Amino acid sequence: MPDSLEVLFKPTRIGGLELRNRIAMAPMTRAMSPGGVPSKDVARYYRQRAEGGVGLIITEGTFIPHASAGHDENAPRIYGDDALNGWRRVVEQVHDAGGRIFAQLWHVGLVRKPQVDGVGRLYDGGPGSDDRFSPSGIIGGNGLPFERVGWPATPSEIRGVIEAYGAAARTAKELGFDGVEIHGAHGYLIDQFLWDQTNQREDEYGGDIGRRTRFAAEVIQKIRANVGPDFPVVLRLSTWKQQDYSARLVASPDEWAAIVRPLARAGVDAFHLSQRRYWEGEFGTEANLATWTKRLTGKPTITVGSVTLNNSMAEMMRGEGSLPENNLAPLLAGLDRGDFDLVAVGRALIANPDWPHRVRNGTPLIPYSLSMLQTLV
Repeated sequence: MPDSLEVLFKPTRIGGLELRNRIAMAPMTRAMSPGGVPSKDVARYYRQRAEGGVGLIITEGTFIPHASAGHDENAPRIYGDDALNGWRRVVEQVHDAGGRIFAQLWHVGLVRKPQVDGVGRLYDGGPGSDDRFSPSGIIGGNGLPFERVGWPATPSEIRGVIEAYGAAARTAKELGFDGVEIHGAHGYLIDQFLWDQTNQREDEYGGDIGRRTRFAAEVIQKIRANVGPDFPVVLRLSTWKQQDYSARLVASPDEWAAIVRPLARAGVDAFHLSQRRYWEGEFGTEANLATWTKRLTGKPTITVGSVTLNNSMAEMMRGEGSLPENNLAPLLAGLDRGDFDLVAVGRALIANPDWPHRVRNGTPLIPYSLSMLQTLV
C-alpha cells in the first residue's frame, strides 16, 4: 500500500464508537424492500460492503414511524414487526463481517406526492387522502415556480413528527445499530424547514436562520433524549437540493455557522456534508463544506461526492458515462491535514463492494453504470 493511502485506513471515532478506518458507505436509496421490509438480499448487500473493508455503513434512508414520512412502497421503513426483523438481520450480518452500521432516519416532506405513480394507492395512506407534512406547504425549484401545494404544519403536528424521529432512533438502538444518521439534506423535510424558499412560517419555526433551525434542533434533542449520551448521532446536510442542484441553503460561512453551531449544541456527534464533488470549495474558498463545518463546530465531519468517479450523480442521470478516476489526492491530503475525518463512497461501492481492498491493493476499479441500480449485488 502506498504511504499516501495510510491515512485512509487509520482508525477514527464518532462519539465513543471506534471505526476501523475512514471509509463510510454513503446512504443510497435502492428501493428493493417491498412493503418497506428489508429482505435477505438487502442483508447480503450490506454484508458484502462490510466484508469489502468499509469501516462504517450508513443505510439507505428508512422511513420514520409517521404516516407522512414515506413516498415509495419499496423503500425500507423502521417500524412494523416485519421491517424490524429485516433490519435486525441486516445488523447481524454487518456485525458478523466486522463492520459498523448506522440507520439513516428519513422523512421526505413535500417530496411525497398525493398519489404515488405506479402504486395505485397512497403510501401509508387511504385512497384519496393527502397527509403530506411540511413547514409551509410550498415546493418548487429546478426551473419550476415555488407554489403552495399544501398547508403549514401545526405546532401539534410538528411535535408528532419530532416524536416519530425519537421513536425511530430508540428502535434503531434496540435493534443493535451502532448509531443513527438524520437525513437533513437534499430538499427533504428537515432541509425544507432550513430553507427560506420552502419555510415561510412566521412563528418560532420560521423567519430568520435561527428559527428555521429550531425544528432540526428539536429533532436532535428528542433523539438524544431517547438514545442517551453515548449513542452516536450524525446529521447529514447539503446546500443543494435534489429538486434543484443550483439552489443554495446559505451564502456565507456566517450563515452556515448559524445553522450548524446550534445543531452541534443540540447533540450531534458528527456532520455528514453532501456535495456533488467533494473537492469543490464553498463560499468562494478552496475549503469544502465538510472542512468549513469542522472549523465552525469542532465536530468530526464526513465528506462525500464523486469519489473515484469522473462525474456527478446528476451528470450520470443525464446519461453521461461514469468511469473510475483516481481523484483521491485531494481527499488524502484533506484527511492528513484533519480538514475532515471520514469519506463516504457511494456509486463506486455499488460497482465495487470491495472498494477499500481494491484501493489499498491498487486493483483496478469496475466502472459504474446506471444498469447496476437494477439489482442488489
